Order: sequence, then structure tokens, then C-alpha cells
Amino acid sequence: MEVRKPKIKSIPYAEFKDNDSLEKIAQELHEGGVNVITGSLDQMINWGRSNSLWSLTFATSCCGIEFMAVGCARYDFARFGFEVTRNSPRQADLIMCAGTITNKMAPVMKRLYDEMAEPKYVIAVGGCAISGGPFKSSYHVVRGINEFVPVDVYIPGCPPRPEAILYGMMQLQRKVKVEKFFGGANHKEKKPIIVTDEDLKNNINK
Repeated sequence: MEVRKPKIKSIPYAEFKDNDSLEKIAQELHEGGVNVITGSLDQMINWGRSNSLWSLTFATSCCGIEFMAVGCARYDFARFGFEVTRNSPRQADLIMCAGTITNKMAPVMKRLYDEMAEPKYVIAVGGCAISGGPFKSSYHVVRGINEFVPVDVYIPGCPPRPEAILYGMMQLQRKVKVEKFFGGANHKEKKPIIVTDEDLKNNINK
């Protein structure tokens, strides 16, 4: 029995760096009725990752109710691909820390963070997760989760509005889209994004 090997059309390696040749090939394909999108593999992978962020729900107090409100029909964060929440850290992309973290709870959160696969992200929701909130002078509340885990996005408020949580998630999307999947700087080396009230007002007015 004869095995036929498929013939794969290719272009010389030097032409991959020649934009004029690539544009000419794309134009020929367009004229033939073929839709072609040119871009880097990093852009394609990060597009998929940024639109399918699965969060590990870590709601310890009232900010968790705001997070639940974002998932309801009025706000519906399924439009952004955030609706899949996981109870296992091995299936989650980020920790949505919504609420007060006590000294007793901090080791549990650190363990969950360590069990997550890279790349992983942390969002601090509300004043308690950011700085201890109204309990910052208390003996048993951690003054910000950035003391033991790196935080990527801060969403201030007590509690923050659902629009603020959506805007913070959109900022994380932007952060994911500019990452280098194949090498490059790690996301932990970049400065965290802080969502301010002025940003929220400007975003709502748009």
C-alpha cells in the first residue's frame, strides 16, 4: 500500500521578515475570496486568555454580595467571559478576593494562591482587601492582601459598585493582552492597576 505524503506549500524563511511579501500573499488570498488575519501568536493566545478569565471566588464578607450582583442579569459579566467561577484553585486563572482577610484566613488564601497554575492573577476588591478597610486598626485583620500575595488590580470601595468590579476586570483584560506568552517580562514585575473614582466616572460618561 502506497502512503501519499501531503505537499505543504511554504515560503522561504527570509520572506517571513519581509512585510511587503506577506502583504502581497495576503492580498492574493483576499482576491481569491479567503479571509486572512495577520498578527502574532502572542496576540491570538492573549486574546483567548483575556476573554476567558475564570475566577476563584474568595468572598469573605459584604463585597462578595456585589460580586454576585455582577453575575446577575442586570450586569451580566458573561458578556466579557468572566461568568465561569471555580471552587478549585487548579482550574482558576485569578483570585477575586472580595472581603475582609483576617490573620487566621491569610495562610489559607496564600495556600490557594500557591496551588494555582501560572499565569495567575489577584484582584483586591473593596477597602478591606486593599488596606483593611474600617478594621485596619484591629488586631486580627490583615492590612492589605499585598502583604502576602502580589496584587494585579485594586478595586476600591466599601463595597465597590458592580460597575467598578466590571471596570477592574476590564483592566485585568488589558493587562493580559499585553503580556508575552512566549517569554518576556512576568506580569508580577509590572505595577498594579489602581481603579480610581475619576476613572469610573469617565468610563460611565463614555
